Amino acid sequence: MIDYTSIERQLSETLGLRRRPVAVAFLKAPPAGVAKFEGAMPAGCSFWRLAAEGRAFYTVPGDHYNCPIGSYTHNIALPPNRAPELEQTLSLMGTLGYVKMEEVPGIPRLPEPPAAVVYAPLGETPVEPDVVIFAGRPAGLMLLGEAALRAGVMANAPLLPRPTCMALPAALAQGVVTSAGCIGNRVYTDLGEDELYTVVPGRDLPRVADELRTIATANAQLEEYHRGKRQTLEFCPST
Repeated sequence: MIDYTSIERQLSETLGLRRRPVAVAFLKAPPAGVAKFEGAMPAGCSFWRLAAEGRAFYTVPGDHYNCPIGSYTHNIALPPNRAPELEQTLSLMGTLGYVKMEEVPGIPRLPEPPAAVVYAPLGETPVEPDVVIFAGRPAGLMLLGEAALRAGVMANAPLLPRPTCMALPAALAQGVVTSAGCIGNRVYTDLGEDELYTVVPGRDLPRVADELRTIATANAQLEEYHRGKRQTLEFCPST
């Protein structure tokens, strides 16, 4: 398997990450040798927080039922007795003016329901990740986006709005995406007001990490250039 420990160390240092990148894998069967999640979480993105804190585990579909929206983006069908919760949640959001019902069919979803989902810190992932979630400040994620552009794997997509969890299937289908984060995600993950997300397909991560070296060096040199230019040319007479 790829040396994800070294990749995490490189990316965290270069991007100035305060949170560990989270590797996520969507599997057709529970993985051997990985701990099953025990307990309850209010949302699927709560598992991101646990993994960023250092835990490696897998979930099954039932672990996601408390989050109707996350279950929808992950193509996980709610059981009959809980199926109305999706419509109820969407109705609340619609009543508040948060979402329009005609937008729902356009929300990215996984192509098929996973039998298990593995969450782990990138450097400790027990399986090859399908996507890797980076949470950080814009200046750091700017470098990650530029590396993705240089690697030719940046999605032709705008900054993604709500729900944040749609960024995972969007990245799988389109390439590297950036999400502003939604209010639910920020509550469940403790994402800071000065932070957002970039999601990288696992298949593209080594290339992005390689290109990041060039991008980081170029940015350091361009920062010196622009600071010198500003000092030399900036003149604003007092009035």
